[in-house]
Amino acid sequence: MTDIQRAGEQILAATVQNNNPVLNIGIFAAFVAITMFIVIRVSRQGTKSADDFYAGGRGFSGTQNGTAIAGDYLSAASFLGIVGAIAVSGYDGFLYSVGFLVAWLVALLLVAELLRNTGKFTMADVLSFRLRQRPVRMAAAISTLAVTFFYLLAQMAGAGGLVSLLLGISDKVGQSIVIAVVGVLMIVYVLIGGMKGTTWVQIIKAVLLIAGAFAMTLWVLALNGFSLNTLLDNAVAAAGGDEGILAPGQKYKNPLDFISLGAALVLGTAGLPHVLMRFYTVPTAKEARKSVVWAIWLIGLFYIFTLVLGYGAGYLIGPDTIKSSPGGVNSAAPLLALQLGGPLLLGFISAVAFATILAVVAGLAITAAASFAHDIYANVIKKGQDVSPDTEVRIGRNTVIVIGVLAIVGGIGAQGQNVAFLVALAFAVAASANLPTIVYSLFWKGFTTRGAVWSMYGGLVITLVLIVFSPVVSGSATAMLGDGVDFAIFPLENPGIISIPAGFLLGWLGSVIPPGQTESRRLEAEMYVRSLPGPGAVGAARH
Repeated sequence: MTDIQRAGEQILAATVQNNNPVLNIGIFAAFVAITMFIVIRVSRQGTKSADDFYAGGRGFSGTQNGTAIAGDYLSAASFLGIVGAIAVSGYDGFLYSVGFLVAWLVALLLVAELLRNTGKFTMADVLSFRLRQRPVRMAAAISTLAVTFFYLLAQMAGAGGLVSLLLGISDKVGQSIVIAVVGVLMIVYVLIGGMKGTTWVQIIKAVLLIAGAFAMTLWVLALNGFSLNTLLDNAVAAAGGDEGILAPGQKYKNPLDFISLGAALVLGTAGLPHVLMRFYTVPTAKEARKSVVWAIWLIGLFYIFTLVLGYGAGYLIGPDTIKSSPGGVNSAAPLLALQLGGPLLLGFISAVAFATILAVVAGLAITAAASFAHDIYANVIKKGQDVSPDTEVRIGRNTVIVIGVLAIVGGIGAQGQNVAFLVALAFAVAASANLPTIVYSLFWKGFTTRGAVWSMYGGLVITLVLIVFSPVVSGSATAMLGDGVDFAIFPLENPGIISIPAGFLLGWLGSVIPPGQTESRRLEAEMYVRSLPGPGAVGAARH
């Protein structure tokens, strides 16, 4: 048995000994009870219409929606994955925080207000507005479901890793049961509350998460004399004097890997369907813009906290101990809470992390439901005819159940993976398949249906193929399939540096090569008018 393995067993033993599973479960159950009460109250206001179920009746203010966006965006990857990545990899791990934050500037400047003005419920409403409905909606829906699936895998993997520490469960059977519980709760939240209930869960979770991270950040700084330099020096000492944790190259030896990941993170947010869908929950474009500005402040503040928490975990826990503990890299934040405040703080932070997972998966589920029911069923299968809002909502609710089951199965299979990495793959798909089509649709008059289809399908397929043949799937000890299987022929861990330009190139090629397509100039002009002054969401999408 190696020293690292012994350290892992010691951490597990200490966690079981010092932990209080009854307290942890009690805090989590209290959160579920409070939020479920709110969701039920909200549902009494009406969630039967498509407008209520998908967009929360468009009744949220910019401040409320911005807080909900922060709650939706600050996922298990932000709290568990990034803190763990910084604790283990230092500077390279902090790239996730920088990329996730800078990405919001792209979303604010390029898409937020224009999408709100032009769309109705989903990203496909915008992409298909002036193009042929069926092929574009189908491509957009498939891309949406792919991004949603990767993101759900990350949240479910985070749930499995967290329970390892929370209850001292190291076997996969116990973790699988907890993943199933998270999936069931997600289904219940969405079925009862729709977008209204999901939004309030995200608001509450965002407040708790930021407050908890702030308290832990102050605690870590206090232990280091409120000096960031002292904290960094102590983190270097805990890493065996390796100053490499303060510079690039600890995890990403290849600079192209670093650039590829950064491109996916910065450009991916503007193409995330569950984030874009939140712009439709406010009544005006002004409130949509206010939402993004408010979200940037909250998210930026939180990501500053992750720098302190990550290096604090590296200093107080140690990188090797974190990697060998139950839950692996994802356990850094809960372990730090246990070290700082004992079982009570661990219980609170773990409950907040579970709340984070629940809120995000609920948002993802309702996005997937809207994509299938509104785009595929109502507008592709039924061709927009004879589909009542009640029928569409019923299909959406059934889709939530299917998505929940798939998320449970996928989450069980993704146990042990770093959740920040899994989310980065979702960002790569969003940046490669969705963003080029969104940008071209909003800003290029010559964009055609063929260009949209080529861009979305091409970007999606290229991204998935490169991921499958990358080192993160096979060929190394940390790969999904381990080092016993090796078919990795693509050298980079994130495909963004190839797949994102390919998505833009395919969209351009599909639009310019002969024979050209004739799109509706009237709808093109109408979309331009709507995207700027914004007549409102109602009736903004072509039925």
